[in-house]
Amino acid sequence: MVTRIVVGYTANESGADALALGGRLAAASEALLEVVMVLPIEARGAVVPPDTGYERHLKERSRGWLAEASARLGDGVEQALHIRYAESFAEGLVAAAHEFDASLIVVGAARGGLLGRSRIGSVANDLLHASDVPVALAPAGSRETPVTLGVTRITGAVGTRSGAGSVLDISVRLARLTHAPLRLVSLVSIDLPAGMDEELASLASTAHADDVLEAARRALPAGTTATAVVASGDTIEQAVAALEWHAGEVVLVGSSRLATPSRLFLGSTASKMLRELPVPMIVVPRSTS
Repeated sequence: MVTRIVVGYTANESGADALALGGRLAAASEALLEVVMVLPIEARGAVVPPDTGYERHLKERSRGWLAEASARLGDGVEQALHIRYAESFAEGLVAAAHEFDASLIVVGAARGGLLGRSRIGSVANDLLHASDVPVALAPAGSRETPVTLGVTRITGAVGTRSGAGSVLDISVRLARLTHAPLRLVSLVSIDLPAGMDEELASLASTAHADDVLEAARRALPAGTTATAVVASGDTIEQAVAALEWHAGEVVLVGSSRLATPSRLFLGSTASKMLRELPVPMIVVPRSTS
């Protein structure tokens, strides 16, 4: 899966978080990290006559910020630094991913979020509802996790909705590339409908979750081993909070059924997971099948 990773870098804490996560993924998978700063297209005079002094100053500042980012990564991560222009940051990152044939885009959480959690800002929101490349969200504080930690476990959130096959396939490939153990988690509809008997609903949900995991196990490639667990709780948030999470772990989830084929669309389950998830999440485009 991962041979090149695009990091959307900004000279702030969010950018440092994205850089750290991208660095860990790249180091673990021996991928090339493409560190990209996206500048407004107006800066090169596409809309108004260029102010060469301003453009030169902006480029010099951006190059300085990229040099600082490179130094922060150190020599253990193969990297390339880029400045690109676009109408929006998200548009520039998707274009860069296509340019470099990257398999992943990494962005940081919006400022103001809780430490260890992912708060979706405008850039991530645009990507999570339009990108045709998987997107990784770096929780606030990811910059404190050393790049040398790598990836300690890959967790694939599997289910029966469209895109579950993509999640399983990419989880297997990423686990192999990062030399990390694979865990499968079944996140079915846990919220109880009004008036439903709680014990009966719990039994039905558990049985269904077991079926989902068994189907996922059968779909694993030959020679692939994985642990499996059912997430249980009255809500998705409670189920996520009850699970054990490792430092250095990464979770993969599929797109909503509302997504068009080969595109991302962050669904309600993934949105609820983000409220409690203490590790990075990768959202996978909906499969074409």
